[in-house]
Amino acid sequence: MMRTRLRGFTLLELLVAMFIAAVMFAIGYGALRQAMNNHEGLQQQQARLAEVQTAMRVIEQDIVQLAPRPVRQPIGDGYLPALLGQADPNTQPVLQLTRGGWNNPSGVQRPGLQRVAYFFEKDTLRREYWTVLDPTQQNTTVKRDLLTHVKSVTFRFMDLSHQWETQWPPGGALGVAGATAQQSALRIRPIAVEVTLETEDWGKLVRVIEVAG
Repeated sequence: MMRTRLRGFTLLELLVAMFIAAVMFAIGYGALRQAMNNHEGLQQQQARLAEVQTAMRVIEQDIVQLAPRPVRQPIGDGYLPALLGQADPNTQPVLQLTRGGWNNPSGVQRPGLQRVAYFFEKDTLRREYWTVLDPTQQNTTVKRDLLTHVKSVTFRFMDLSHQWETQWPPGGALGVAGATAQQSALRIRPIAVEVTLETEDWGKLVRVIEVAG
């Protein structure tokens, strides 16, 4: 009676199998790592998009609810216009305005109007607001960084003749004679405001916002 001889794997076959397994593992790990990197990059891009959208939405809400209410100068000498936009981007704040619709969920005794300002320093766009409508030099602001990695921030203002102005009130508007004319110039509002944010990663973002009323 003949016995069947069992044949196992040779050392060479084991080495070949281990080599193939190692190659497949390396390929699989590389694909997995690439997928993880892509996922992390996508999350960063989504977070950046949310940051940009939030900044634009906050600016738009402020401008849409622009109220024709001048505020007293911090030193008590004269008034600041309801909307004050600087032609020189190096002058801070770059935009200052009175807005309505200030939420009051806690029922604090205060007006529904709010004075806000936008500052652009280094690479950050910052929004500040006062807790009182006519602040003095002693009043502090509540600060919030809206957008980082910003190269420039510019505003343009469309007047009643549909011409774009680089500052607001338009040049010479506050120089009119008479107290009544001065008060009217302080309250004047543009038809629309153009906001241009130049970012380091997304380039220029432009939004034209219509002013209500």
